[in-house]
Amino acid sequence: MRTNSTEMPEKPLHCLVTGATGYIGGRLVPELLEAGHRVRCMVRTPRKLRDYPWAADVEIVRGDVTDADSVASAMADIDVAYYLVHALTTGADFEETDRGAATVFAESAAGEGVGRIVYLGGLTPPGVPDQELSPHLRSRAEVGRILLDSGVPTTALRAAVIIGSGSASFEMLRYLTERLPVMVTPSWVSTRIQPIAVRDVLRYLVGSARMPRDVNRAFDIGGPDVITYREMMQRYAEIAALPHRLILPVPMLTPRLSSHWIGLVTPVPRSIARPLAESLRYEVVCQEHDITRYVTDGPGQPFTFEKALHLALQRVREARVTTRWSSASVPGVPSDPLPTDPDWAGGSLYTDVRELDVDASQEALWKVVEGIGGDHGWYSFPLAWAVRGWLDRLVGGVGLRRGRRDTDRLRVGDSLDFWRVEEIEPGRLLRLRAEMRLPGLAWLEMYAERDERGRAHFRQRALFHPRGLLGHAYWWSVSPFHAIVFGGMARNIARAAAALPPSPAAEERGALSR
Repeated sequence: MRTNSTEMPEKPLHCLVTGATGYIGGRLVPELLEAGHRVRCMVRTPRKLRDYPWAADVEIVRGDVTDADSVASAMADIDVAYYLVHALTTGADFEETDRGAATVFAESAAGEGVGRIVYLGGLTPPGVPDQELSPHLRSRAEVGRILLDSGVPTTALRAAVIIGSGSASFEMLRYLTERLPVMVTPSWVSTRIQPIAVRDVLRYLVGSARMPRDVNRAFDIGGPDVITYREMMQRYAEIAALPHRLILPVPMLTPRLSSHWIGLVTPVPRSIARPLAESLRYEVVCQEHDITRYVTDGPGQPFTFEKALHLALQRVREARVTTRWSSASVPGVPSDPLPTDPDWAGGSLYTDVRELDVDASQEALWKVVEGIGGDHGWYSFPLAWAVRGWLDRLVGGVGLRRGRRDTDRLRVGDSLDFWRVEEIEPGRLLRLRAEMRLPGLAWLEMYAERDERGRAHFRQRALFHPRGLLGHAYWWSVSPFHAIVFGGMARNIARAAAALPPSPAAEERGALSR
């Protein structure tokens, strides 16, 4: 339903957003707030939203889309429910998990009297039977059908490649093009695709909330360009001022093989690269643009592929990436128990503790601690960290290539190479949980403290909770290297802090102490 300047303002809607810690959900919430709506976010771990700039403006509830009771509770008094979750990397049975979660969501929405469901799925090729689709596309299509059959008016948006700073598709395109001037590529580089800018996706998601109640259907959404992946790489090279790329398609590179190739070259792990590669085997082009009947395109909308790339690259260069494909946690990594739990609820806990005084202010030390990882590195034995990252990639882990969302600031839930920020107390504590493949659970804690003379004191603690005999064997096999890796890290962090110029506040405290 469209509005114009002569109509009365419409009543704000009460919106439920699932997947708010993910790439799209984390960007949709502020857009809904900007449109004047009330927002409730349902997340499994509410504290992961604590440091988002809009967290104080929304209601945050704990819930899981596979748990009917928590979903029904979250849907109380909701006008529009956004379904932005999927079980893509949860294992071989992810289709069954997706099916069950969508069914719970659909039944809960109907039972609670929700006015509309809005879902973002994948664009599927026309005329291709479901059994021939990739598991990823097949599951996305099935989830859409479950929601459309719920009895609740549903808008199912179907997009192909989403281009935006931090999206998995953009990161894959970016790193393949930047790192490989000559590429031997799979045949899918010649497949036609209709990419869409993330800003247009968000605009359609927000606008879908006010569709008339008699609208219950899927909509294809895409940008104005229909191009091949080869053309996408060449256009990226032009916009990024890179030399022309030589691209040589090789038919025998299967999606499985190409996912390994993508995993080695880009930050996107094989578990995500494979469904992306499988989806690119098919021509995914919009068959209609009926969405404009309800969400009007303004001048220059939807954005061209070049415009979307320019905006994404600008955000990356200005370090203004609000969410990334890695915003969502790696499935299977538990949130509890924490290493700070009393009496440690899980048995053995190995620790490696390093402490030293630092000839610098607490502020300088914290600046180094919060800036760790990514381009700044880990301040110790770079080859060892690189090898550990490569080994993790080889066994399907995330490796070191995820980097950071922001070069200087961290927030709870951020991915940081093969770690996840589990807790942060600004100026004092950074706790990271390992997301590399390990026979156990691992954390790394770094404290920036101050002694009675105002000098900084650095405390570093590595913790490992082994899983079975293999876990114990792992710890004892790597412990001889801890003095080099963790000891060197502590010393180099201290040196880096001491080398920073003192802040005005630190200088003032020093003058007062004298």
